[in-house]
Amino acid sequence: MKLLSIDANSKLAKTNKATSKYLFAGLSLYPDNVICPASKIAGCFDDCLKSAGRGRFSNVIKARQSKSNWWHSDRDGFLDQLRKDLHAFQRKAEKAGKQPVVRLNVISDIAWEDYGIPQSFPAIRFYDYSKRSDRFIQVLPDNYYLTFSYSGADRYQKHVKQALDHGANIAVVFSGGLPSRFMNRKVIDGDLHDIRIDDPKGIVIGLKAKGSAKQSKSDFVIRNPELIGAH
Repeated sequence: MKLLSIDANSKLAKTNKATSKYLFAGLSLYPDNVICPASKIAGCFDDCLKSAGRGRFSNVIKARQSKSNWWHSDRDGFLDQLRKDLHAFQRKAEKAGKQPVVRLNVISDIAWEDYGIPQSFPAIRFYDYSKRSDRFIQVLPDNYYLTFSYSGADRYQKHVKQALDHGANIAVVFSGGLPSRFMNRKVIDGDLHDIRIDDPKGIVIGLKAKGSAKQSKSDFVIRNPELIGAH
C-alpha cells in the first residue's frame, strides 16, 4: 500500500500549483484518539478536517482508515513502507529540480521525530500542524517545522501558553471570515497555500472552517471577533 500522495489532498494539490520551487506530498491517516492524542482536551475531534474536501467521500475514508489500521497493527511494516515512499518522492522531486516537502500529519498528530523519520531524510523538509504542546518544548530536527494548532477550550489553554512560550506560530480555525489580528498577532490567510516552512515568526495562520466545522459550536472554531464586534 502506497502511503504518500502528491494530489490526494486538495490543499496540497493546490499548493503544488502555487509554487515552482517546491514539490509537496502528504500522508493522510484517518484520525482517532490514539493518532490524535490531544484531540479530546482541545475539543476538535468531532469537527476535524477529516470531513473536509475529499474527506467526505467513502472511498477516501476507506483508504485513510486502511492506513491507520496498518499503523496500529504493524508499526514496523508501516514505517518500512513510509521510508520507501519518502525515498521515491525525494528522487521524483530532485528529478524535477524541486525541493521535496512532506506533511506527514495531514489529519493526524504523530510525533514522527520519535521514530527518526525526519532525521533519516535530511534532504526533505518536513512540516506539520500539531496540538501536542510537548512537541514544541523539545529540540526538533532542523528539517522539521511545526505550527501549533489552536483551540479556545479552557482546559487546553495551558498547552496554548506552553507552545507560545516556546515561540510557536499558531494556526486558528475561524468562522465568518478571517480577522486581521488575533491574540495580538497578525493573521495571514492559510488557505491560499500550505507553504508553512516559509512563514515568518510570530504570526497566526488563519484557516476558514470547513466540512462539519462550518456548523461547529465547539471552542476549536473561533467566531471572528471583528465581525462579531461589527454587529
